[in-house]
Amino acid sequence: MTVADPGRTALWLAIVVVAIGTFVLRSSLILLFGRTGELPSRLRAALRFVPAAVLAALAFPAFVYLDGSLVLSPSSERLVAGGLATVVAWRTENMLATIGVGMATLWLLSVVP
Repeated sequence: MTVADPGRTALWLAIVVVAIGTFVLRSSLILLFGRTGELPSRLRAALRFVPAAVLAALAFPAFVYLDGSLVLSPSSERLVAGGLATVVAWRTENMLATIGVGMATLWLLSVVP
């Protein structure tokens, strides 16, 4: 009989806890508002910001971390390209322009010394 690796056990425990938490959160909204079919207006207004918050939480670390260390300097190509793409997204609200400007800026900054 072998002893389980503590790191592997902790990983599986974290996966199970997150899965249960996700299930409870999703089912709670269904149970609370499933019969009426109507969400309160304040909750509906708050839920409008969830996709943007999730996208920001997923994208932000790619701009400020490089090889596990925090990089918050104007010389960081990713941070400059992300900042410029953010300005383009804010001013134009055009996804294709935002991606194009961000990618072109990152490419130019990585090629130019």
